[in-house]
Amino acid sequence: RPALHSFRLALIFLLTETDDNMEDNHTFLYFAYGSNLLKERLQLKNPSATVHCVARLKDYKLVFGNHKGLASDRWHGGVATIEHSPGDEVWGVVWRMNVSDLESLDSQENVTLGAYSPVELSVKTKGQDLNCRTYIMNSCVYAPPSPQYLKVIVMGAEQNGLPKDYQEKLRAIKTNMYEGPLPMMAELERARQRAKERVNHRSNDA
Repeated sequence: RPALHSFRLALIFLLTETDDNMEDNHTFLYFAYGSNLLKERLQLKNPSATVHCVARLKDYKLVFGNHKGLASDRWHGGVATIEHSPGDEVWGVVWRMNVSDLESLDSQENVTLGAYSPVELSVKTKGQDLNCRTYIMNSCVYAPPSPQYLKVIVMGAEQNGLPKDYQEKLRAIKTNMYEGPLPMMAELERARQRAKERVNHRSNDA
């Protein structure tokens, strides 16, 4: 009997260990600092994304531009990237995502076209360091963002409670004052509306 009990305990331990490792093998951490700060933006194509924590990337700064100077059709202006800058910092959100969404995330960042390169960087959160995947633009030519693109970043920063002074810094960024239509904004508005309706539906059920 004791031998059987020990065997059962060992089996439970082994299964628990396997489950933990399976989670690590099937998910990854992604540090977002631009439009993917906003949950509805990231989840348009990456439904598995869940907030892991807010974190800070030391010795980098947030800048805006376009790969080889080619303006973004999606956002009509410069888009976010980060560059090494001792003494500066970038705040963002660490998302836990399924590996099944990795291809879609790379595609969103135009990795195959060479616009962005995936990198692994260490970010700080509540006294611990986390290694996360993030993306850095190649051949960046500086350009101001559209007001709409900046709005998405600011909404994401508010949604996730990034530090107030960092939010103020984001709001103060100069835009290109583009006023034309942006299909992406309409798509995001629909996604936000759907999310709101789901929350209302759940609270009504309760």
